[in-house]
Amino acid sequence: MSTGVESRESAAPATAGELLELVRTGRAETRSQLRLLTGLSRTAVTARVTSLTGAGLLLIGEELASTGGRPPGALVFNKDAGVVLAVALGRSRSQLAVLDLDGQELAADSRDHEVGIGPDDLMPAVADRLRDLLDGVVPPVLGIGLSLPGTLDPVRGLSIGSPVMSGWDGVELAPYFADVADAPLFVANDADVLARSELLGGAGALEDVLVVKASTGLGLGIVADGKVLSGHLGAAGEIGHTVVDAAGELPCRCGATGCLETIAAGWALVARMSEQGHPVGHVRDLVALALQGDSAARGLLRDSGRELGEVLAVAINLLNPAAVVIGGDMAAAFDFYVAGVRESVYRRSAPLATRDLQFLPATHGDRAGVVGCGALALDHVLAPVAVDARLTAGS
Repeated sequence: MSTGVESRESAAPATAGELLELVRTGRAETRSQLRLLTGLSRTAVTARVTSLTGAGLLLIGEELASTGGRPPGALVFNKDAGVVLAVALGRSRSQLAVLDLDGQELAADSRDHEVGIGPDDLMPAVADRLRDLLDGVVPPVLGIGLSLPGTLDPVRGLSIGSPVMSGWDGVELAPYFADVADAPLFVANDADVLARSELLGGAGALEDVLVVKASTGLGLGIVADGKVLSGHLGAAGEIGHTVVDAAGELPCRCGATGCLETIAAGWALVARMSEQGHPVGHVRDLVALALQGDSAARGLLRDSGRELGEVLAVAINLLNPAAVVIGGDMAAAFDFYVAGVRESVYRRSAPLATRDLQFLPATHGDRAGVVGCGALALDHVLAPVAVDARLTAGS
């Protein structure tokens, strides 16, 4: 995969932000390696490195072992130059975290909230909790990553279609953070951030991955050539609202009928479990029963995986991923759930598409959403163009 800076015959000279990207991703450790990769002169590299060290983004580390001549000084990305905030909001739970610039959690907080709670009731409490997490944190907050179920507008920073979070559509979210940090807000849906969490460790070594969020609802994150694909309107991966014949005319919470969610999403399984005389309040309760050996719960999870696999097989044929990652609450019962998924996928997918296909649990488990929100913020604030803008403003 191209780094975007290897060949500079007809491109503009590499910027300081692009040099930082090379060091941060481990592709360069010295000034000489930066010169080799970018074609910049010694003077140009020195000037850019100086601006990055002056801003605290690069550190001069221990000297590397000599390979002949004067040993070059190692360049080290300073993960402590700032922090980002992560806010993963779901139907019944909010997960918050402060992360360093390497994506490592410094502080975290997870709490359940009332189903159907509105932004004016939840967001002030979220802001208070973030302030508590930041108590004693010295580095500046560079960005905030936030996820919600459904479709979001990344430009305006709001939800434009969330059947799960009633009352959130059209509400600008950035103002709620005004007193927490002077930092930009970046938003994405919950399946997209789950996919981003896999790029921050775990399946990140694979460049083509489908990441399933199997929880109260069903979503799909798509990683192609190492990048998360969100689609034209940010609605890529709405697998749960694909109409399937098996669902008939069952009403979906989105207002349509016959969606995959009506027979395979957590909310539908919870309702079915209750109809069978096993009242449960959340899909996490159903999963707990399955792990305890309840045959009805295990059967529902396998059936859900089987129904998901029917639709997922089409995506696998179209995109030819190296792996399918299963995340969300149902992933806690990975073996039972993925057995159903495999059954349908192998029956309906082309042999070549499944020849090397792996099925993997989400790397970060039930923390994947908040880790992905952190990755969302990091992707933006450490992008070369953002770094260059920060350096210009600082000078």
